[in-house]
Amino acid sequence: MNRLILLLVLVCFTLTSYAQEKKYMFVFLNSNPDKEVLSEQAVDSLQKRHMANIQRLAAEDKLTVAGPFEGGGGIFILNTNDITKAREWIYTDPAIKANRYKIEILPWTPRSGGVCKVNEDVKMVFYTFIRYQTHITKFNVQQAPEWFLKHDQYLNNITKTGNVISEGVFDNDDGSILIMKGEVEPEVIMSDPAVKNGILQPEIKTIWVGQGSFCES
Repeated sequence: MNRLILLLVLVCFTLTSYAQEKKYMFVFLNSNPDKEVLSEQAVDSLQKRHMANIQRLAAEDKLTVAGPFEGGGGIFILNTNDITKAREWIYTDPAIKANRYKIEILPWTPRSGGVCKVNEDVKMVFYTFIRYQTHITKFNVQQAPEWFLKHDQYLNNITKTGNVISEGVFDNDDGSILIMKGEVEPEVIMSDPAVKNGILQPEIKTIWVGQGSFCES
């Protein structure tokens, strides 16, 4: 019991220290399989207005990072920690208003890397994007702090290789993300002790963003 209390204190201290860093609102634009079937012309028109709205939000310093996933969907990183503002900003997007995406808005704190605004004509690059979602049950809740610490230790070892672009956590036990250079062997992610234990479940995708979006050189 004393060991569990100590682990909980360590985790709370760690999360408090992250809270001192700047928070953003991280938006997942997940492809909506139930979206209305539109003509090619209508889709093209909607996409142009979607891109124009992205450029407007960026010009107003509301949208800092935007990028698509291969296979559909994408992300926004908004320059606010206020979810009400975040909703107001993204629902000016014609594609979102047309229900083309299923939206998730999560408070996010980067722990390595950063968030940097880049010019619209910057080179687009691809990275491996890993989203970790927590899977806590009554059977593993007591061990959760220890497994999260092991996860952080594993990420620290990966970061030392120089292949990590950015890493950060969502509030309220909503998991985290890891962004790495180029293509990453699945074994690198699946060897994480917390993943092998099942307390974290990774989703691996390829994302395209403007080079420098995560303050990488």
